[in-house]
Amino acid sequence: MTQTRKAPSSAPITQPKLGLVGWLRWMWRQLTSMRTALMLLMLLAVAAVPGSIWPQRSVDPPRVNEFIRNNPTLGEWLDRFSFFDVYASPWFAAIYLLLMISLVGCIIPRAGVHWRAMRAQPPKAPRNLTRLEAHASTELSADPEAVLEATRAALGKRRLRIRPPEAGREREVASEGGYLKETGNLVFHISLLAVIVSVAVGHLWGWRAEVILPEGETFTSSAARYDTLQLGPWVDENSIDPFSLRIDRLDVEFETDAEAGSAQFGAPRLFEATATTTSEPGAPEEQQVFGVNNPLHFGGTSVFMLGNGYATVTSVTDGDGTSLGTFTTPFLPQDDNYASTGAIKVPAADPQLGFYGAFLPTLRFDEQAGPISDFPGLVDPGLVLGVFEGNLFPGGLPQSVYTLDTAEMEQIVASDGSTSGLLLRPGESAEIAGNRGEIVFEDVVRWGGLVVRHDPGRLPVLISSIVLLGALITMLSVKRRRIFVRVTDPGEGGAEPGERHTGLVVAGLTKGSDPNLQDYLDRIVEDIEAALATKDNA
Repeated sequence: MTQTRKAPSSAPITQPKLGLVGWLRWMWRQLTSMRTALMLLMLLAVAAVPGSIWPQRSVDPPRVNEFIRNNPTLGEWLDRFSFFDVYASPWFAAIYLLLMISLVGCIIPRAGVHWRAMRAQPPKAPRNLTRLEAHASTELSADPEAVLEATRAALGKRRLRIRPPEAGREREVASEGGYLKETGNLVFHISLLAVIVSVAVGHLWGWRAEVILPEGETFTSSAARYDTLQLGPWVDENSIDPFSLRIDRLDVEFETDAEAGSAQFGAPRLFEATATTTSEPGAPEEQQVFGVNNPLHFGGTSVFMLGNGYATVTSVTDGDGTSLGTFTTPFLPQDDNYASTGAIKVPAADPQLGFYGAFLPTLRFDEQAGPISDFPGLVDPGLVLGVFEGNLFPGGLPQSVYTLDTAEMEQIVASDGSTSGLLLRPGESAEIAGNRGEIVFEDVVRWGGLVVRHDPGRLPVLISSIVLLGALITMLSVKRRRIFVRVTDPGEGGAEPGERHTGLVVAGLTKGSDPNLQDYLDRIVEDIEAALATKDNA
């Protein structure tokens, strides 16, 4: 009798179509996978790179304007894609928010699974323990019940959770440990999320400002008084702490005992400022000492001294002898010997005057380099200036206090056509060519570069980072293990009568790789033997 078979159908197998809910579930699973979280974290690091390549508006607006002027085409396109405002750009915020959502989506389900695993009993022992990846066996001259008791004691000493005895499995012990590994994993991700949230809090509600404060001048904290001010998006400038600070003395010491020309000669040894402060209007004055690693604190605001240098005190008069002002001008150090550059701007002159040049605390003339400084201390100070006239602030754009924009200015030349600069020492004066007036170099004072920062996320970031590091160490050092023990007597294939009475098999499984698992099992066997020997001796 023959049977006819139907030819297989050539119609393709169609997959069920996903509806909107199905697609949303699929997208959510993809977003909350650990692989996506790691990719977003890497993408966030890559997205932050442009912030270190191109100048940022929140840090240095004049440099951004200068870059756009010098590179009009490239600068326009970069500005369109917010490459000058990387950390406030929509695409950076989108990566940031997606990473937060992904981490939350990873943490919540895993926390539930871990909670259930911690409350569940260890699984039953497999039938054939010798097939597991690591195992150890021996024979003991002891009663099976005594071996089981010693086994439970040895496993309990290692903080393993033991499954209660069951009917038919009285001579088996199943245990599990290392739950702290998964706990550390969860705490690590929660801490990482806390770090991200804390950084966001510091960005939204924090602010950072800089000010250069010469000795003897008083600074009162307000938005208008700072040289640069970066406010968080949700910060009200009227909420800035209204403290005041005056640098009474700035103590700076340099190495003089080393041989001149050596690496240590002129090296800084002390930077310390004595200041008179008030925490709020009407509060009593307080004298405090602060330095590079010892900031001042006014409520949630900290004041750091991150730089120092020299400021020249000069006065300028016009051709008729009328005073155009006295200027305390900071000069920015350019090398270890504090050869500093700066600009004295005289907006009251007509046309406006600008002096640009260098201040040299220990002046020496070099045949090739010209005037240089040999030592950072005030040994023989000198001020070398070139003079310009015209529009000090072309286009009304802001500019650095250390630079002079000469785009709409011309250098003043002497009657013989030379453009040689002015050389002044403290107490000296010089005529400005063309009967334009006189400049007097009156004095030199020190200045401190202060950074004022209010960051409500700073302490949470520190705490979260410490917890994250501890959780990471725990996650990498703790091993998740399942240990199974089976006891046999001579009637079940154990030792011969009159010799050892009980057979013992110990086996283990681990989550992930564990090269020390076999040693761990061997030590458990040794602990059981030691416990039995102690009991026999007793």
